[in-house]
Amino acid sequence: MVKPKSKTEKKIDNNIRLALIDACEQFLHDIAGFQWQTHQANYSNFPASLLICCVFDTDLSLQQAFENGNLDTMQKLIQRKLLKMGVKLKSMGQQITFDSEQACSQEHKGDWVARLASRELRIAAKGR
Repeated sequence: MVKPKSKTEKKIDNNIRLALIDACEQFLHDIAGFQWQTHQANYSNFPASLLICCVFDTDLSLQQAFENGNLDTMQKLIQRKLLKMGVKLKSMGQQITFDSEQACSQEHKGDWVARLASRELRIAAKGR
């Protein structure tokens, strides 16, 4: 993804970061196994290009969060936080994704940059 370059892009990126930090703190407190989240965006195609990845420690924790309905809750909270700053996600199910440290270790030897890049390409291909 393209890093924000203009003053406006940097401001948008910072606001997204602040909204996601707020959500992340709540997830860390409320959802077992949740570890961290990150975002990427190509600001020439924003907000359609915004991708958010929420990461759990293990595949089992991720599965349990799914079974408990926590993934839907997480997506809705992220969407609400972004809406407060004027960002509406076009396709929440594709733009907010979930992963695990365990899966990254097994499939990408712990290289999150490569994993997120491959994920970005898969999502971009789906959107064509």
